[in-house]
Amino acid sequence: MIPLALDPKFVKLAVAGNGALALRRLRALRQAGAEVAVFADAPEPALADAAEGSLFRHMPEAAEIAGLHALWVVDVAADVGAGLAALARRQNVLVNFEDRPEFCDFHSVAEVRRGDFLLTVSTGGAAPGLAGSVRRRLENCFGPEWDERVAQVKAKRAEWRAAGVAMPEAARRIEAMVAEGCWLSCPTPDAKTSN
Repeated sequence: MIPLALDPKFVKLAVAGNGALALRRLRALRQAGAEVAVFADAPEPALADAAEGSLFRHMPEAAEIAGLHALWVVDVAADVGAGLAALARRQNVLVNFEDRPEFCDFHSVAEVRRGDFLLTVSTGGAAPGLAGSVRRRLENCFGPEWDERVAQVKAKRAEWRAAGVAMPEAARRIEAMVAEGCWLSCPTPDAKTSN
């Protein structure tokens, strides 16, 4: 796998699907700051409400797919999803057909998002439940305070850059901030006793 972090300002994304999984994917992409087109030929009411003005009440056609950079396919029959994956690949559009790795050019990651701070876990689609377990542990270790920590480091980096501090020295200073603040100490989960 090749990890990437895409800037949502520069990519065109879509979800094709009708139900709860499509809604979950839509929400995750929007939380990342993306504008997302939603294609659904029989959308569940919650999806239709959430998609608002970005809902197209049909599955995407070749011309619509051609305008995308990535397409997530969920909550559709296997033959429909396989057809959409084939159309996307012919158009050089990255596609993910959830739980069907043979039709995936990429796999969605389990993520912990704290403002600009983003941690991801992937098993390359082999064990999504395991990735979810690790994500839950990371959520415990990296709480909401990390949004402010990133802002602190960002401000310091700007200050150091203006003062002509070289990148290796800036990295050393960031390491010192992390160490002095004990930022990487992780709360221990409740120990379970066995008899």
